Amino acid sequence: MLTAHDRRFLLHRTDPSVRYFALRDLCDRREGDSPVRAARAEIGRKGWAGEILSLQEPAGTWATYREEPNNLYLPKYTSTNFLLLVLSDLGMTRSDPRIRRAATALLDRWSDPDEGVWGQAGAETCITGNGVRMMVRFGYGDDPRIRRAIDWLVSAQKSDGGWHCWRSRTGTLAAWEAMAAFAAIPPESRSAAVVRAIERGAEFYLERGLLHETDGSTYEPWWRLHYPTHYYYDVLVGLDFLTALGYGSDRRLRPALRLLERKRGKDGWWRLDSVQPDLEETDPYHHPPPLYPVLLEYPGEPSRWATLAALRVLRRAGRS
Repeated sequence: MLTAHDRRFLLHRTDPSVRYFALRDLCDRREGDSPVRAARAEIGRKGWAGEILSLQEPAGTWATYREEPNNLYLPKYTSTNFLLLVLSDLGMTRSDPRIRRAATALLDRWSDPDEGVWGQAGAETCITGNGVRMMVRFGYGDDPRIRRAIDWLVSAQKSDGGWHCWRSRTGTLAAWEAMAAFAAIPPESRSAAVVRAIERGAEFYLERGLLHETDGSTYEPWWRLHYPTHYYYDVLVGLDFLTALGYGSDRRLRPALRLLERKRGKDGWWRLDSVQPDLEETDPYHHPPPLYPVLLEYPGEPSRWATLAALRVLRRAGRS
């Protein structure tokens, strides 16, 4: 349960998405409870989700380049693809007609009748995994295009159990999106192939302690907290999907959990360390400008989203 101190921060006059998830995941309130229903009813009307949806265009999309009006992936990170990712994190679903319009636009423009959405030849783990995660959360998990994309993620797993968004025989911690997509699928809806991919993927991350590459090297941005993450990895991202998948008690998570606990401020809350893209100069994910970072909260200040995510992770791991 939340302490009175945490309740004041996460529940009182805060964003309805934070309030909803805190009540559900940290206070053990049921979906039918009045405070939970009230918080969910406000998502999309007020707060961060409401602000994003207020910028939606009549066609259901967001910012596009004039030269590429059908490109829903650019500009980064204010385009339809990236804002839908955030809205799926914030608890929006297809029950809202604005989400249905946007999801339909994305599915129709990025679908292949044979391969499914994002699962066509040349697809990338990061784009496909993000797409599956958001669409499952929105309520499109039974769509044949999403099911084919899930199958593609399983087939893209490397022999070492990881994934990679570039050509490679081995995986990298940075390609986390398939695991997060699998975590979004309800356990009863996971195929045997998905369950096996989860087991192999979890071993890949646990062997590396969520913080070290195969060769033992480290990458400093992974040790910092961010939101939105877009398609970038950090320790809280890894802890979130692994604990959601049931690996919170694994001893190999302890160093990453201790790092997360050390990041807790004296006031009891967590702060975002940086804004994505937070990259080293040699990182292959560097993208030519212009880039438009999305800010829900400012780095260095107490973050309700990071605090919610951290407390949820610690609770799943039995360390709350």
